[in-house]
Amino acid sequence: MNQGDLMTIEEAIKTAIEYEKKVRDCYLNNLDDISDEMGRRVFKVLGDEEQGHIDFLESQLAGWEKTGKVSSSNLKSVVPSQEIIKKGVKQLDNKLRENKFETELEMLKKALVLEHETSDFYRKMFNEVDSNSEFFKPFLEIEDGHTAIVQAEIDYLTNTGMFFDFQEFTMEH
Repeated sequence: MNQGDLMTIEEAIKTAIEYEKKVRDCYLNNLDDISDEMGRRVFKVLGDEEQGHIDFLESQLAGWEKTGKVSSSNLKSVVPSQEIIKKGVKQLDNKLRENKFETELEMLKKALVLEHETSDFYRKMFNEVDSNSEFFKPFLEIEDGHTAIVQAEIDYLTNTGMFFDFQEFTMEH
């Protein structure tokens, strides 16, 4: 691909697979290092969802190579809504305050960088890939959701007073 050329759908799918593998590996390769059961479950769910994206993309790539067509992606996220997550995180408040989670925090920071990179890639593909750009829209929405979840976890563990980009408390009256 030359500088300034738009990416073809085939190149975009192959690149998307690589992004998804990096994010999946970030979640699943670190499960044994997470001391908190809830943290392990979150990483497992996100990693499994990324694997589902890989499986879907690989099937679409095979279809593209065979027929020159991709099917409309109708991906759904298994990650619950932000409201459900917010309620769950509040219930964990006392437990989190009693424990130290440096390892989990470092893993979340790494995951956040990868989720941002992946979301940025899908955003670019949605805006640039020829007539098949709609194919990437569900991926963009799901990855943006993953980014929000990871950022919320980081904010909560670091006691920033932020949750899903909203200030939960202030020192001002």
